Amino acid sequence: MIIIMKQLNDILEKIASPLKTYSNYLLRIGLGISFFLHGYGKIPIQESFINWLSSKGIPFAETTAHLIAWGEMISGIGILLGGLIGTKASVTGNLITRLSGGAVMIIMIGALLIAHSHWGIFFGERGSVLFASEQLFLLLVGTYFAIKGNDR
Repeated sequence: MIIIMKQLNDILEKIASPLKTYSNYLLRIGLGISFFLHGYGKIPIQESFINWLSSKGIPFAETTAHLIAWGEMISGIGILLGGLIGTKASVTGNLITRLSGGAVMIIMIGALLIAHSHWGIFFGERGSVLFASEQLFLLLVGTYFAIKGNDR
């Protein structure tokens, strides 16, 4: 059984090995596009979004709504551009990636605390479980880029 597992692993390693350099970009593309689209979908800012933020006790709800939408779009673009720029200007690309990942992290912590604080961690109603949500994925991938930057 161990021999078969090793052979299977060797086959998968041959397939995956040439792609390892690009695997980081799969996360980058997914997070960057997703976050950009989350922000873009909030533009123009709807009065209902501002009212919802106000109902949650968020001060300066209109300003906060704009900061959220633009923060999502700019950090999504930053995640994408940080990798592209990093191929030519490693320090600049790394900084853009880390700052954008940090912005994603802050925005998602805010989203989890404000919009999803009633969710269960492992159990709950369908669509209201933290470990079965896109929000946790976005937070973790943003944190990954904030920590890792463009390092391979």
